[in-house]
Amino acid sequence: MVYRTKTYIAADWSGDYDAVEQLHKWNNSKHWSLSFTDAHDLMQARDSSLNCSIKASLNKRLDVSKTFVLIVGSNTKTVRSGSCQYCGSYNSYTSRCAKGYYVDYRSYIEYECEKAVRDGLKIVVLYNAASVNKSKCPDILKNIGTHVAMCFYNDGQYYWDYQSVKNVIG
Repeated sequence: MVYRTKTYIAADWSGDYDAVEQLHKWNNSKHWSLSFTDAHDLMQARDSSLNCSIKASLNKRLDVSKTFVLIVGSNTKTVRSGSCQYCGSYNSYTSRCAKGYYVDYRSYIEYECEKAVRDGLKIVVLYNAASVNKSKCPDILKNIGTHVAMCFYNDGQYYWDYQSVKNVIG
C-alpha cells in the first residue's frame, strides 16, 4: 500500500516559475514555517522523454501525494505542453503514435488536474496574482478546492502573501 504524504505542485513552468520558486523558498527557509515534501523530489523525467513517459512519471508522483497545488497564471488554462500532437513521435497524418502508444491530447496540466480530482486529493489553487480569477483556472478545478491569491497589492507594489499560502497549504 502506498501512503500519500507528499505535496504535488503543478504550474505552467514557463510562465509561473517565480511562484513555484517562492513556494520552495518558503519551504526550505528556517525563517518561514511552510513545510511540505515535494512529490517532484522523488524522480524527474527528462525533457527529452516522450510526453507519454513524462505523464507516466507524473502519475507515479501523484500516486504518493495527498495535496495537489496548482499555481494559476495568465496562460495556465491555455498551455498545451504535454499533448501528443506536440511530440516528435506523433504522426499527424494518421493521428497515431509512431511508438505505438495511446494518443492523449491533454496538456500536462489537464492530465494532472484530472488525476488529482479522480484520486480525491486535497486541492489548493494558488493564483500568481493579487486576486482570484477563476476564468484562468482549468474548468475541472473552478469549483473544487480552496482558491487563494499568492500576492497582495500595497502602495503600488506587489508582494508575496506568505500567510494566505500557509493557511491553505498548512
